[in-house]
Amino acid sequence: MEMKPPAIEKAVGLMKFLAACRGVSIGRRKAATFAAAALAVGVGYHVVFGANGLTVYEQKRQETHLLSQQMQVLQLENDRLKGHVDRLQSDPNAIEHQAREQLHYTRAGEVIYALPAK
Repeated sequence: MEMKPPAIEKAVGLMKFLAACRGVSIGRRKAATFAAAALAVGVGYHVVFGANGLTVYEQKRQETHLLSQQMQVLQLENDRLKGHVDRLQSDPNAIEHQAREQLHYTRAGEVIYALPAK
């Protein structure tokens, strides 16, 4: 058995230690890369499908469009009814027409013929 000087034994031990550390370092880098990739995938999934993600945003955008269309239709209906109310408040002919149509009022000497419903 050959005796090595203590300095060489220390150097050989140091090289073995450094080689082991390099192996551990490469494993840590791979693990860190995998962890970063998994985190990126998780964040991407949350951005697309999360509570405030792109799919929810698109649904809310479509709902807003539908509600604005309904609001326009209701605004037109409201304007029409407001015009009708204004006519009934100011035009005697409109009041008479409404009374004749809904309440079946007649003037003196007029006769109403009611036809049976089909």
